[in-house]
Amino acid sequence: MSDLHPAPTPRGPLSGLVVADFSRIVAGPYCAMLLGDLGADVVKVESPAGDDTRAFTPPVRDGVSTYFQAVNRNKRSIALDLADPADLAVAHALSARADVVIHNFKPGGIERFGLGYADVAARRPDTVYCAISGFGTRGGADLPGYDLLIQAVSGLMSLTGEADGRPLRAGMAAFDVMTGLHAAVGIQAALRHRDRTGAGQLVEIDLLSAALSSMINQSSAYVSGGVVPRRMGNEHPSLYPYEPIATGDGELVIIAGNDRQFATLCRVLGLDELGADPRFGSMRLRNENRVELRRILAGALLRRSAQDWFELLSAAGLPCGPINDVAGGVELADRLGLEPVVTVDGVPMVRNPLRMSETPPTYRSGPPDLGTAGAEIRQWLGFPASGTDSPSVSGDGRHSRPTEARTG
Repeated sequence: MSDLHPAPTPRGPLSGLVVADFSRIVAGPYCAMLLGDLGADVVKVESPAGDDTRAFTPPVRDGVSTYFQAVNRNKRSIALDLADPADLAVAHALSARADVVIHNFKPGGIERFGLGYADVAARRPDTVYCAISGFGTRGGADLPGYDLLIQAVSGLMSLTGEADGRPLRAGMAAFDVMTGLHAAVGIQAALRHRDRTGAGQLVEIDLLSAALSSMINQSSAYVSGGVVPRRMGNEHPSLYPYEPIATGDGELVIIAGNDRQFATLCRVLGLDELGADPRFGSMRLRNENRVELRRILAGALLRRSAQDWFELLSAAGLPCGPINDVAGGVELADRLGLEPVVTVDGVPMVRNPLRMSETPPTYRSGPPDLGTAGAEIRQWLGFPASGTDSPSVSGDGRHSRPTEARTG
């Protein structure tokens, strides 16, 4: 751990750890934010143009991209031009001070600045160094990684959409987020190893591998079962019912994940005889006969509204729910007492989903303006406070793009 720390040490399980976050866009920044939520001091290193997501608009709040805000709280920003020798010296000093270094440059890109794993480990052997890429460091080293691209090539888009429709992407950067989560787990495991042995290590993760792991049953269907999954709309290949079904005034998601839940569904719908029907006596049989079962269930559900069935089925303990928009999802979490929104430096944000009895996540600072902690960080590292920490702005007022290609 670093013995110098310019900011008040926060309460948290990762308190005292310094994270140098050289990543941008989503996967790396999300990982670093999670570590920051748990108490780490995260220094976000940006090019003079800033993280790409600063320009991902609309929407905005107070002129700032909400996309950027979503993954960059609990960080201090310094703008460094790695092609400038003076700024590069600051970056080297930061890498020597940091307990954890995170980057998502394309493989080989960061090494030419003396910030690859070998160089950083030479400065500080106990560094935990996390390298995020799109397609790994071998045959896919030259391929840029963006979430949409990974959704396409991994097979996820082939699974998303109506059976007779076109492939679709998920409605959010699913694999960027999952990669960030995996990276956070790997970093903390490596820190635990360091606690025991004093040794740092290289943690590598690529978006494609994270995608294949995260598709769980769909990947396993092919790898273990030799079955290539297909698009099924809102249906599930192994469970039925497990989909939205029409009611008297709209659709309701209904799930019967086992025989007991199916019996409950039949009882509440007034279809007790259905529970004894040999065509539907097991999950396998319900899957095989889903067309006829869907017809029977839909006929019963049309007798009441979605809200009526939601209340009746929920009271019986059956998983079900309406299809909300995002506003409805946040409002539901609020009604259930989950306190989904925290306000950090005046910015409403979705809270870290963890709850911990002794060391809960903390929200010490909102997403930083570009380079606002530059002077503070330079002084902490032993450099003059002056430096180029202002954004370079193009003629139309937008940030110019950084020159180094990184993964999404």
